[in-house]
Amino acid sequence: MPRIGPGRARTRPNAVLGDKAYSSKTNRTLLHARGIEAVIAEPDDQKRNRLRRGSRGGRPVSFDAEKYKGRNVVERSFAALKQWRALATRYDKLALTYRASVMLSAVCIWLKQLAD
Repeated sequence: MPRIGPGRARTRPNAVLGDKAYSSKTNRTLLHARGIEAVIAEPDDQKRNRLRRGSRGGRPVSFDAEKYKGRNVVERSFAALKQWRALATRYDKLALTYRASVMLSAVCIWLKQLAD
């Protein structure tokens, strides 16, 4: 993560955007201990269990819907890259060749979007 001004580059993000599958208490506790905001939606079953327990169920988790919308862009990008068979199945033996394939497919997708 780039740092504004002098100093070493940052190694921690401000927030982590995650799928509902990563909404466990363990994940949230780990992120909170490191000072990272967890932007993870709470699954319906966890909401029901919390509400069922009443006052012992605790407070609802904090959730920033605007930040969570950015996760959709990343998911769609991965889905577009997986349309390339060589990337989805990882045929390349060398990491350098695989990285070149990822870059080539990303450029092709970007050019296609510019043309549309």
